[in-house]
Amino acid sequence: MDASADPYSPYDGGGDCIPLRELHKRGTHYTMTNGGNINSSTHLLDLLDEPIPGVGTYDDFHTIDWVREKCKDRERHRRINSKKKESAWEMTKSLYDAWSGWLVVTLTGLASGALAGLIDIAADWMTDLKEGICLSALWFNHEQCCWGSNETTFEERDKCPQWKTWAELIIGQAEGPGSYIMNYIMYIFWALSFAFLAVSLVKVFAPYACGSGIPEIKTILSGFIIRGYLGKWTLMIKTITLVLAVASGLSLGKEGPLVHVACCCGNIFSYLFPKYSTNEAKKREVLSAASAAGVSVAFGAPIGGVLFSLEEVSYYFPLKTLWRSFFAALVAAFVLRSINPFGNSRLVLFYVEYHTPWYLFELLPFILLGVFGGLWGAFFIRANIAWCRRRKSTKFGKYPVLEVIVVAAITAVIAFPNPYTRLNTSELIKELFTDCGPLESSSLCDYRNDMNASKIVDDIPDRPAGTGVYSAIWQLCLALIFKIIMTVFTFGIKVPSGLFIPSMAIGAIAGRIVGIAVEQLAYYHHDWFIFKEWCEVGADCITPGLYAMVGAAACLGGVTRMTVSLVVIVFELTGGLEYIVPLMAAVMTSKWVGDAFGREGIYEAHIRLNGYPFLDAKEEFTHTTLAADVMRPRRSDPPLAVLTQDNMTVEDIENLINETSYNGFPVIMSKESQRLVGFALRRDLTIAIESARKKQEGIVGSSRVCFAQHTPSLPAESPRPLKLRSILDMSPFTVTDHTPMEIVVDIFRKLGLRQCLVTHNGIVLGIITKKNILEHLEQLKQHVEPLAPPWHYNKKRYPPSYGPDGKPRPRLNNVQLKPIAEEREETEEEVHLLNSTTL
Repeated sequence: MDASADPYSPYDGGGDCIPLRELHKRGTHYTMTNGGNINSSTHLLDLLDEPIPGVGTYDDFHTIDWVREKCKDRERHRRINSKKKESAWEMTKSLYDAWSGWLVVTLTGLASGALAGLIDIAADWMTDLKEGICLSALWFNHEQCCWGSNETTFEERDKCPQWKTWAELIIGQAEGPGSYIMNYIMYIFWALSFAFLAVSLVKVFAPYACGSGIPEIKTILSGFIIRGYLGKWTLMIKTITLVLAVASGLSLGKEGPLVHVACCCGNIFSYLFPKYSTNEAKKREVLSAASAAGVSVAFGAPIGGVLFSLEEVSYYFPLKTLWRSFFAALVAAFVLRSINPFGNSRLVLFYVEYHTPWYLFELLPFILLGVFGGLWGAFFIRANIAWCRRRKSTKFGKYPVLEVIVVAAITAVIAFPNPYTRLNTSELIKELFTDCGPLESSSLCDYRNDMNASKIVDDIPDRPAGTGVYSAIWQLCLALIFKIIMTVFTFGIKVPSGLFIPSMAIGAIAGRIVGIAVEQLAYYHHDWFIFKEWCEVGADCITPGLYAMVGAAACLGGVTRMTVSLVVIVFELTGGLEYIVPLMAAVMTSKWVGDAFGREGIYEAHIRLNGYPFLDAKEEFTHTTLAADVMRPRRSDPPLAVLTQDNMTVEDIENLINETSYNGFPVIMSKESQRLVGFALRRDLTIAIESARKKQEGIVGSSRVCFAQHTPSLPAESPRPLKLRSILDMSPFTVTDHTPMEIVVDIFRKLGLRQCLVTHNGIVLGIITKKNILEHLEQLKQHVEPLAPPWHYNKKRYPPSYGPDGKPRPRLNNVQLKPIAEEREETEEEVHLLNSTTL
């Protein structure tokens, strides 16, 4: 985020705009002059010997200034390097500063791996608690309880005397209608109890612990401040309630929230190191590494986690952050592997390996699964956003506890009769991914065996489906419909809820059904030309589990619009290099189909729904508006005015601050010249004046405030002046009023600006904030109509081609803007120039 490295650096003394073709002649180290012809270096703050405490910090729900933060970090780095040769202590401090980045990501990886292991173990135990309990060891889940039993059989390996269902404990019956009803009631009871406890803890202790957390993390990484979202209370409550939410059986996963948990760890550990605790931009480098660690432990995919952080969540990702993200993901995966929460010496529950290669013909069903994934993603995004918007706009959203209880009750009542919906979603995906071998007892592997064929352990030939397979297909179809409906209503409720696992489950169900269909087609019609060349009688040609894996990747890609990171994650799940091509084909198809209905993924859609100030780098700006069309104030707003360099008193500035809610104010030389000097933030002005009143004698309301380098001569009886040059941004980014908005948007995206001043011949005209750009983009989407034919321009439904002043109306890429209603009053993110002088 080096300002000098960006191709757009529009301010060059007095507000003149540097032509882009001249930039390469300037070099990276040139001086910039303000409107008062006073030379200043490119660093933003002319620091005092004793910096004012609090200056340079940010309020809640504000955007950081990336350029200022990077300049602060460079200043700190220069100061440390200049002192490291003075003594051994300074050299030690320099080494500590250099290694603090690696230390903080190491601690983050250790904590993320440990918490992920704890969550996995606790969630498995509480999920099995809905069905029964282990009498020999209460802390064992169902599988662990029967590990040491000598009375289990191959056909009924999940039954042992040590494990008792609730029906056996309460009414003493293991079979029959009474046992089924009692287990049904206890399943619903535990599901409702877990859901109620989870939503209650979230509502009372940490409201930020709900949801996936990825939309907010993307917004935070883009520079937005949300105090408490990554705090210790959020971490504690999210860890506990995530276990409860998963155990309740709701159609959600723990993978997305694990990214939030890891980022909480990174945020907390960053406060141990001054390098990161005092610099918001540097802190976001740690959060990028933490998000990689979160995906690493969620899927057992360290490389996929790094790519996920790079592709999906990070806003600023320099090369050193890539290395540290990789190291954090490595440490987190190592810790999780050491804990071994699933007892299979793997990082994930549904790790599988296939032994049959794929064939060229199979690309067709793989692409069809990609089409299904794209359609599912488009449907889910629209349906879920519509439901969340309705939740926000109706009374139903005021009762989050009731909503969670209702959703949990409906889920439990419908899920119990179907064995595939009763299963934990991760267990379901594992069963759908697994290839049928001689040791599998699932109904999905109930094939009719050919008694004359020789059995091979790793390569069982395709066989005709038995009654169990057909029964399982019907149950899977019902489970697919159930998952699709319930996931729409579950994602967004006030409990921790991830979307990765439900989306993968939907795709895995669809893929397994398609895989079985293709397998049976190849068995009964092996003489068809599409099978004749490569699928012989008695050969193992089709692997239904592979179709489930491809379907899972396609559906997850359709919802999130991930590509590279998703393919790598699924590849790391399966450990098969030869299946990358089918995965790539399905994921790209799902993205293309989903983009045909809308380019937003589910996380971007929720960011827009919540109104977060996030400029998506993937969105293209294709219009031809100018900076003057977007800047504030508008023509209908009050006349322009600004802070002057040395003509205002403390009382004048305090009155201006009290009467407005704007985030900052430009400073000009005088009301006559109106040439730009710099930019002062509202928060810095408030803190500096309060600090001066406490620490400096003689500062009163009538004291003259001076932003210039030299204090002007004052009468002898005048009170002591207040110099505030140290808080002044001497080189604010400026553009001219004729700068295309395409360039302005690019500047905001690449440099992470909060605001940009608009000038004309060095005279300040207005300001553009990130919020103004977002509103402008939204208006372009909502208020644009196709141009009418020339002979229709005079019809009333179209505005005339010329305005009342006789000038042509603006046109945008062969479209004409509707007249936009009077805009509402600006909020704190916008800055107005308050002057009575009309330009």
